[in-house]
Amino acid sequence: LRRLGQLCQARTMLDEALAILRPLANGRNYALALRYLGELSLDQKDYAGALDAFRRLDERALALDQADFRSTALRGQAHALSLLGRAAQARDAALEAEALARGPDNLPNRVAALRVLAMIHASHALPDPEGMQEPTAVLHYLHAALAAGSGIEGYLVPGELLDAMAGEYARLGEYRRAWEIATEASATRERTYSREANSRAIAMRVQNQTDRARNEGQHLRRLAESEARRAEVLQRTSSTLERLSAIGREVTAQLEPSAVFDALNRHIHGLLPATTFAIYLTDPGGTMLVRAFGVELGQPMAENSFSLSNPVAYTVRCLHEREEIYIANWADTPNRYVVPGTVENMTALFGPLVAGERVIGVMTVQAREADAYGDIERLVFRTLCAYGAIALDNARAYTQLRDAQSQLVAQEKLAALGALMAGVAHELNTPIGNSLLIASTLQDRTAEVAKMVAGGTLRRSDLDRYIGDATEASELALRGLASAASLVNSFKQVAVDRTTEQRRGFDLRQVCEEIVATMMNRVRAAGHAISIEVPAGLALDSYPGPFGQVITNFINNALLHAFEGRRGGSMKIAARPLGDGWLQVQFSDDGCGIPPENLGRIYDPFFTTKLGQGGSGLGLSVSYNIVTALLGGRVSADSDANGTTFTLELPVAAPASAQAEPEAIF
Repeated sequence: LRRLGQLCQARTMLDEALAILRPLANGRNYALALRYLGELSLDQKDYAGALDAFRRLDERALALDQADFRSTALRGQAHALSLLGRAAQARDAALEAEALARGPDNLPNRVAALRVLAMIHASHALPDPEGMQEPTAVLHYLHAALAAGSGIEGYLVPGELLDAMAGEYARLGEYRRAWEIATEASATRERTYSREANSRAIAMRVQNQTDRARNEGQHLRRLAESEARRAEVLQRTSSTLERLSAIGREVTAQLEPSAVFDALNRHIHGLLPATTFAIYLTDPGGTMLVRAFGVELGQPMAENSFSLSNPVAYTVRCLHEREEIYIANWADTPNRYVVPGTVENMTALFGPLVAGERVIGVMTVQAREADAYGDIERLVFRTLCAYGAIALDNARAYTQLRDAQSQLVAQEKLAALGALMAGVAHELNTPIGNSLLIASTLQDRTAEVAKMVAGGTLRRSDLDRYIGDATEASELALRGLASAASLVNSFKQVAVDRTTEQRRGFDLRQVCEEIVATMMNRVRAAGHAISIEVPAGLALDSYPGPFGQVITNFINNALLHAFEGRRGGSMKIAARPLGDGWLQVQFSDDGCGIPPENLGRIYDPFFTTKLGQGGSGLGLSVSYNIVTALLGGRVSADSDANGTTFTLELPVAAPASAQAEPEAIF
């Protein structure tokens, strides 16, 4: 109700909830209600009331020893104190809230605390924080919030945060930066629009269900005034709601369909009498309803499916009508049908799995007894259907994204293979072509000498000249073929390393020379040069193939970005030992450098300034994952207008736990 703008109705309901929960003041639900009261008071501009609610929440958090509630309470107090004009107290409370939320499991609270600090500094003249590197304290805390949010898996930057950052840059006169951030905020809001719309729809459905449950609860409370079981009923209801809330968090946190199925199956059997539990999902073609998961009497059920044109299947009817179907006594139904090989149940519940405006499947739970499910059981089932629909839709989207990213990485590798083959062809063409020319010339001279011998006109000077030419031709041919053989060995070793990605001992200089040999065609064609300053004898026990891919990506990145519009650029690969089983490898170029605003994003998947011009945005992301995960090292980048340097710090022996190349994106 608060998010729908109905503040007075929300306050009435919240006051009633606090009165009901007062006997359970030591529970988390009471603390949650105090938090909602504080937030609602802020919306109603009752800043003194908000301060009181958040201070009461602080007391509950201390009693419960809950750091997340404590951080929320302090953050709320800071917000209220700021609006009351008590700037110094507001800042101190917000700083304490941010300090409490610095743990890795409490990052959302830290982001919120940093945003409140930015709001306080925007509203009041306060001293700048220590170590501030941004132009203003507001930008200091907003950038810190953005950095903290990047550590949260699946985090999407709120548009409000970006809007605040854009407004501050505009206030400073940096209008271009402000426009760029405002554009990003607009794009973020577009991405989140669908998600928010789904959340609103779910919120409205939950509101309707809550209204119904509330009315039923009022009726039950009136009946229970004369019954001694009232306290027991209230306690059981509270316990069920807490359990459903925990179940919802667990189910919707899963990103694999099998994990979602297992969680729903476990909780269905824990909350409802269930002989049979099954989940049906629509197939990609939209013509069939396929059983994706099914358990009966604790045993997996055989595969089964229904055509969406089936006239009698309750699952199909539930899907089409988007309505829950409850069969209290199957013996009384006219269209009774039992799937062969399954138990003959008497009670059945069918619920649609609705994700936004789409119905993705149907969930059913069945029991042998008639009238097995009352209103509470049906409400629990309905709630689990909502959780399951959200989780399965998220899992499907996650799978599609992962498949798409895998395809992009595969295309990146194929492009690298194509470049390798082009380099092989070009590098071998010169020595083999020269040898072929020499051999054909020697063949012609041999034919001339044979003709002179047959005609009796061969002179000693002709024979001496032929022997001299043959000797020189043999030397040239041997030299060319030896060069070709050396190139073939280099290409063969690089190809084996790239294909098998096997771990082996290797000499770093030799591998670097082999990598450069495969890239010389592109480097020379672009009019640039590359040098190697790696001392001989630096031995590694690691993965030469993935290491080669990293260096190749650096070279490709330099050719695409660093030397745009000019020739004569230079690149260098250098290495030196660091001691304690580590060494340093540096790749540098004298190109145009990376803009400061892009330097922090170069390892982000799909970030590129050359989209559609040869850049996929995956090269440096793949390189980062290889270095940090597979090779067990570290990578950093420094850049200015005179060029860019990538620095790798690698262990001489790769970690023993690394067995294969990590996924390029995740």
